This record gives sequence, structure tokens and C-alpha cells, in this order.
Amino acid sequence: MSEIKLAAAVRTEFGKGAARAIRRDGQVPAVVYGHGAEPAHITLPAHDLALALRTPNVLLALDVDGKNELAIPKAVQRDAIKGFLVHVDLLLVRRGEKVTVEVVVETEGDLAPGSFLVENVLNTLSVETEATHIPTSVTVSIEGLEAGNSILAKDVELPAGTTLVTDPDAVVIQILSAQAEEPAAEAATEGAEA
Repeated sequence: MSEIKLAAAVRTEFGKGAARAIRRDGQVPAVVYGHGAEPAHITLPAHDLALALRTPNVLLALDVDGKNELAIPKAVQRDAIKGFLVHVDLLLVRRGEKVTVEVVVETEGDLAPGSFLVENVLNTLSVETEATHIPTSVTVSIEGLEAGNSILAKDVELPAGTTLVTDPDAVVIQILSAQAEEPAAEAATEGAEA
């Protein structure tokens, strides 16, 4: 996983008015906390942060007043209508430290011939991994599966150094049979009754 470098500035003004002014200036208010340190209130460049957050579980290398810190996003608030970043909470991490994160589940492969539906019961898995080696996703093969088959969390292959936190018996993917409607038969029955 690559680190994305962002220049941060310490902020001294707080409240709604100050936050609005920060966002008007193309910045995003943020809080950095962790490792028993006092929370630090900072601002980050909105455009660069938005690009960085496109990568799931991104590792941010922050330059705060000449001090370099590693952090991962813990909470991201966006405007409900326009979608711009409103506020971000960041958790400080160290190299070699284990963190618990949510990792996206992706599927690959083709089902057995027939009409089947793939239901993603869990879209993410909670895993524990080293902060500098967080996987962006895990891939599950559905090749040749038929209706009634399911894949449990313990069956998902995780990258080396990553352990499962989600309940091992939780269903991640299940294959359902597609049920076709028969509108023509229903219409014929309704016509006969009339």
C-alpha cells in the first residue's frame, strides 16, 4: 500500500463559522488522534484529500508543522446533497502496528449454467492487519457455484499477515435460484374467473 502525502496546517479557530470559512478556502477541517496524544485540529487540502479518499483504507503521510505522522481515516463526513467533504477524523498509526479496518469484498468467476443470483450478504469484512499493509479489497471466487451454495467469512482467502475479525461463520456470499414470474398464466387464470 502506498502512502499519500498531504500537507496539513494546525487550525486555531473552531465552530461552524470557522469551519465554513475553512471549506470556502478549499480546505477541510480534520482531527487527528491516537496513541494517547491530545487530539490535533488541522486543515487539509480538500481536492488532494478527496482524491486520496478514493482509495479504500488509504494511508496518509501528514506533514504537520514539519512533523511527519502516519494516519488512516476513521470517519469521513460529506455534505448529504452536494457530496463535498465536511470533516474528517484521522487515527494515528505507526509502522508495524496492527489496526482493525473494513475491507471491501469483490467477486470473480462465472456461476454454473442456469439462472442464479449472487447475493452479497456482507460487502465488507472486518480484518486486523499491519497499518502499512492494509489490503484495498479481498476477492472471492464464485466459479461454478450453484443455487444453495454459500461462502462463509472463514472461507475467504486473506493476504499474508491479515487475520479475520468478522465472525468466521458469517455468510459473505450466497447463491440463490432466480424465480421467474409467469404473468401470462396469471392473466389466463384471471380471465377464466371473470
